[in-house]
Amino acid sequence: MLVALQVVALLALVLWWQHANGDHHHQQLKLAAVTTPAATTHRFDVERALRTVRMQLAAGPRPAASPALREVAEKLRRRLPDAHFEDVPDNPGMRNIVGELPGTEPAIVLGAHYETINRPKGFVGANDAAAAVGALVEIAHDLRHADRGPDAPAIKFVLFDGEEELAPTDDFYADALRGSKAYMNAHAGQVRAMLLLDYMGNKGVRLPREATSDAALWKQVRAAARRVGTESIFPSATETGILDDHTPFLRAGVPAVDFIDWSYPVAHTLDDNYDHLSAAAIDAVGETVTDLLLHWPQSIG
Repeated sequence: MLVALQVVALLALVLWWQHANGDHHHQQLKLAAVTTPAATTHRFDVERALRTVRMQLAAGPRPAASPALREVAEKLRRRLPDAHFEDVPDNPGMRNIVGELPGTEPAIVLGAHYETINRPKGFVGANDAAAAVGALVEIAHDLRHADRGPDAPAIKFVLFDGEEELAPTDDFYADALRGSKAYMNAHAGQVRAMLLLDYMGNKGVRLPREATSDAALWKQVRAAARRVGTESIFPSATETGILDDHTPFLRAGVPAVDFIDWSYPVAHTLDDNYDHLSAAAIDAVGETVTDLLLHWPQSIG
């Protein structure tokens, strides 16, 4: 009887193991099926973008106003065209970094935040948002050397400080987004549209329209993606609305969109490291945004 019970128990264990591993294998197949298409254009240098990513990560955690962030900020400023610092009022030590390409005013703002959240201890923020910063810096470099035409709009490349909350809060808009609120307050009337890069460098990236993002501008993002062969990462769907550095622009009446994969599974954990990034994802988004800025639609202003 004991032997029979042992056999039954063993069979049950085998069936459970097969079921569990079958589900795991199914999940692996699902993940493997989420591929990032290669762009058909080659204006964006992803290897150079990744060097900017690695430079940031090598500095370790980079919370707002920290010595590590100030050291990184000096390096980032030198990589942007005609760049300068703008202090964030009422937040000692916080600075936005602003580069620019000349053109017709008002300007387009391409933004990302460059500091990391201050928890958990050791957090380095590969996708939140070192990848976005690397992409922005590279887009600025590539557009600097492109023929944009005599009527091209001015572009401001803004790296925001103070995006993250300093402690968990019930009012994220009031307690975070310090750099973007300061920039919008200082430059009211000088911005025609805003593109925000956030979680966009992860493996299997998918970027449906964030619910608060301007629908007409997002339509133009998808049109640019079609032109460069990356449309599949911009599905015709809408994800949840998010308070982010584009929000102060939206509240000021500026069309703005947020490139953010809210399904990123290791956000705000120590696993948000270089191993979770994808060169293909960064390249696909970089090529898309570069094309959009090169062919800025008259309908958006």
